[in-house]
Amino acid sequence: MLSRSSFTSLVVGVFAVYVAHTCWVMYGIVYTRPCPAAAAGGGGGAAAGCVWPYLSRRPKLQLSVYTTTRSSIGAESNIDLVLNVEDFDIESKFERTVNVSVPKKTRNNGTLYAYIFLHHAGILPWHDGKQVHVVSPLTTYMVPKPEEINLLTGESATQQIEAEKQTNALDEPVSHWRSRLTLNVMVEDFVFDGSSLPADVHRYMKMVQLGKTVHYLPILFIDQLSNRVKDLMVINRSTTELPLTVSYDKISLGKLRFWIHMQDAVYSLQQFGFSEKDADEVKGIFVDTNLYFLALTFFVAAFHLLFDFLAFKNDISFWKKKRSMIGMSTKAVLWRCFSTVVIFLFLLDEQTSLLVLIPAGIGAVIELWKVKKALKMTIKWQGLRPKVQFGTYSDSEKKTEEYDTQAMKYLSYLLYPLCIGGAGYSLLNVKYKSWYSWLINSFVNGVYAFGFLFMLPQLFVNYKMKSVAHLPWKAFTYKAFNTFIDDIFAFIITMPTSHRLACFRDDVVFLVYLYQRWLYPVDKSRVNEYGESYEEKPKKKAHRE
Repeated sequence: MLSRSSFTSLVVGVFAVYVAHTCWVMYGIVYTRPCPAAAAGGGGGAAAGCVWPYLSRRPKLQLSVYTTTRSSIGAESNIDLVLNVEDFDIESKFERTVNVSVPKKTRNNGTLYAYIFLHHAGILPWHDGKQVHVVSPLTTYMVPKPEEINLLTGESATQQIEAEKQTNALDEPVSHWRSRLTLNVMVEDFVFDGSSLPADVHRYMKMVQLGKTVHYLPILFIDQLSNRVKDLMVINRSTTELPLTVSYDKISLGKLRFWIHMQDAVYSLQQFGFSEKDADEVKGIFVDTNLYFLALTFFVAAFHLLFDFLAFKNDISFWKKKRSMIGMSTKAVLWRCFSTVVIFLFLLDEQTSLLVLIPAGIGAVIELWKVKKALKMTIKWQGLRPKVQFGTYSDSEKKTEEYDTQAMKYLSYLLYPLCIGGAGYSLLNVKYKSWYSWLINSFVNGVYAFGFLFMLPQLFVNYKMKSVAHLPWKAFTYKAFNTFIDDIFAFIITMPTSHRLACFRDDVVFLVYLYQRWLYPVDKSRVNEYGESYEEKPKKKAHRE
């Protein structure tokens, strides 16, 4: 007991250190130390080593956006001007939509680049020595989403011909158009310390010598986190023009540094094999969420990770030691296993984010192991052929099984017609990619809509036995905390609506279990399934003379 308690304390201690370290790192990102000489009141040449903002001179600026198929340009040849903002005001946000001509090379799965210049008004960018510019691809490559059809009515002959043409190309990435371009300029009159420039901002800075002082030109930044999958458009060979929405807003130094780190993190995820869609889920957390709420989300996610680990640890520990199924609904265990596997296959079919898919896969493996323990299965190998054997049940376990079967009998009168009716309705009215997709969706809709009914047999067994002492309450409590945390994530991470509603359904079930725990207090004098009693005094060893 001491070793288990020590291990849990160690995990909680590591978690506390992790949270403290994260807070320190976040503070280091959003806070930048200004130049000491400037802070002391020095100016001009007196503030040696300081880097001053060029924007403090209030220059008259112009914003120009060009497109080209080349990744680098040296002059104004083979480029198209798509947006020109004269008298550009860095304090005023705007959003404009322009039509961009798509070259033949881009239509043939090529790339189109946007060059954004911030330069002095009335001077061409390549003639202005104090211009700043950034480059961003306006195209990306993704596998197109398979078309959904009505499985009973099929599709017209024209659609079939078109589908046959695209069948071979479905698994190949094709060029997609980024329909949004989000620009930012850092507007703070911040004086940097030249000897300790932040590395994240330094790569976006361009410095010039003006007299005795060094100035940094306006920091122009492209917000790549705003490029979402939902805004992508497939580029067809017949496409000659596509819309591009250019939006601008000012940005503070703290947010700029934070955004740079987040973009680098998303890029790292893609380098580790995350797809565009998986990375998009992470982008959505940052872009679609208020920064203060986002900070709360980081802490909530950390606690979710801690509770997940503790729940898995205690759940596995409980089932590892369990030798008897007295008071435990075997059918509830089987159904929970079936539900978890179906949900995992559904999330896999829907190409859900790995943030949701990986925990679901781990949970499915654990539930399969629980079924093996509940059915007392042993697998013996006879050569290459496995032989499955089932253990015997005691009289008390058989009594529990009777209650379990009785509950399932009443439940089947309601559950099966609802599931069959829902599957038939969806087949007639909803479009799917394939018969497999319909089958998985029918199963998972039954799980989400009526799955909590399969938790009722355990409640019925508790009612008949007037006891809840046989349940793994430690693991159950950690899972309950995670259920409430999932309620928060249900509004942050993109997931199927049915999966989102299931998070709230679990809250209701947990409240019912809590009521039963209050209704049937644990009898500490009763011997549990391990042959132990809480009121039993430990036996002392005989004293040797």
